[in-house]
Amino acid sequence: MHDEVSTASVPPADRAGHWESAVRRRLAPVDVTPRQGPAGFRGTLTTGDVGWLRLLSMRAAPLRLSRTARLVSAARDDRLVLLLQEEGTAAVRQDGREAVVGAGQLALLDLRRPFCLDQHTPFHLYALRIPEHALGPSAARARQVTGRAIPATEGVAALLQPFAAELASGAAAFAGHVRDRLAGSLTDLLATLVDEQARRPGGAAPVTPRARTVGDIRAHIDAHLRDPKLSPALVAKAHGISLRYLHVLFESEDTTVHRLIQRRRIEECARELLRPGNEGRTLAAVARGWGFRNAAHFSRAFKSVHGCSPSRWRASAPPSGARPGPTR
Repeated sequence: MHDEVSTASVPPADRAGHWESAVRRRLAPVDVTPRQGPAGFRGTLTTGDVGWLRLLSMRAAPLRLSRTARLVSAARDDRLVLLLQEEGTAAVRQDGREAVVGAGQLALLDLRRPFCLDQHTPFHLYALRIPEHALGPSAARARQVTGRAIPATEGVAALLQPFAAELASGAAAFAGHVRDRLAGSLTDLLATLVDEQARRPGGAAPVTPRARTVGDIRAHIDAHLRDPKLSPALVAKAHGISLRYLHVLFESEDTTVHRLIQRRRIEECARELLRPGNEGRTLAAVARGWGFRNAAHFSRAFKSVHGCSPSRWRASAPPSGARPGPTR
């Protein structure tokens, strides 16, 4: 690791945006949303390259890191990301699956499709970005493994996890030609892990038609959040299914389509309110920009998610950084 970014010397109001920009440049275009507002956000990001691998070490306060359908469309990418959760607990969601990833566990993400990674506590994470084609034939099975927590206590994961962590933390100590060979070895192990997880009995089964449909619906919602007419009925129509079947699909998703649309709009409004340079935009304009028609409804919905009003949320990131964050 040789390239480090820290928020230590950045004004409080700019820390989250500074860190997001660093992650976007070094990993992929993603959205970063601090779970507790920007005032207390802290983070470091260390990056290095080993052959065709990009290695990142992330330490930060709780946050959500997401790649929406909009970002996927705007910035196409054909790479995979292997996550090594070193400290903290996260929830990962992709391709209609969701899992809790604890310390010492692995997860796989595909940058070609939307995903969400929620770090619920202060965390340390290694992320290894690798070209999809480097996995050879195993790349075709990667979609069967995304959105899952992979314990590193047995099988190929027990070999891959310590090897990948050691490489991520100490790659600079090796000569260039040695790093290239290590990158090849890690890629072979990852390809073997994908094959193992995709084929093991009772393990990561192929994505079901239902899971694929739910994933497509989530991506459609992300892509149309700004449309004030977006509704469960229009979502069902866009996917050629009945409204009743849409509700059936989401019975096991711990939410409804209506609540999902509202939550995603609130998340995007929260990011908009904290973005540097947007201080002059009114709350009503931000709400309308993400599909809310009624300012009072927006305020109530926002408070139900974040525990404070939109104005209080915005006040957590004044230019001076002097005022306190939202009361949670």
